[in-house]
Amino acid sequence: MRMLTSLLSGYLCRRKPSNGQSCNFSSNSGKDGLSIEEDAERKIGWLLKMIFVGTASVVAYQFFPYMGDNLMQQSVSLLQVKDPLFKRMGASRLARFAIDDERRMRIVEMGGAAELLNMLGTAKDQRTRKEALKALAALSFSDEAVGALYRSGAISVIKSTPDYLEDADFMKYKSNLLKKFQDLTYDVQS
Repeated sequence: MRMLTSLLSGYLCRRKPSNGQSCNFSSNSGKDGLSIEEDAERKIGWLLKMIFVGTASVVAYQFFPYMGDNLMQQSVSLLQVKDPLFKRMGASRLARFAIDDERRMRIVEMGGAAELLNMLGTAKDQRTRKEALKALAALSFSDEAVGALYRSGAISVIKSTPDYLEDADFMKYKSNLLKKFQDLTYDVQS
């Protein structure tokens, strides 16, 4: 045990094997020039790493928007699968993609709005309906997308979905969609 302790203290204190028990914490040793060089190399290494990360970020920022259309198309394709889990995943992805009017209209042009309405009308469980309503609510921030939804018969599909009073988010999405149609003077009564 004493041998292990002496090896450990020798490693931690970096002392020369001598009679004294004190550790040499001063920076005025013979290795000072070497430690400054190591410190400079380490800092330059971090600088180069940061330059690489910054360059990679700029390249990714320029490159990933081109992948967006492909991912949107895949998400619309997920809505056409029979499995409700994949439909929910596709609807969730479309809701995340619908961040500006251009992307919302791109989703509508790809057939995403019609597929979401189909998903909402044919869904057998509440979670699938909720994801469809959430994605439709995300699309409804664009007036043009709301017009396309109206032309697709969205009001009747939304009104025909059963109410889930215990799920506040579901009711919020449904009421916000109907209110959006009413605000844009579309006939909600029909």
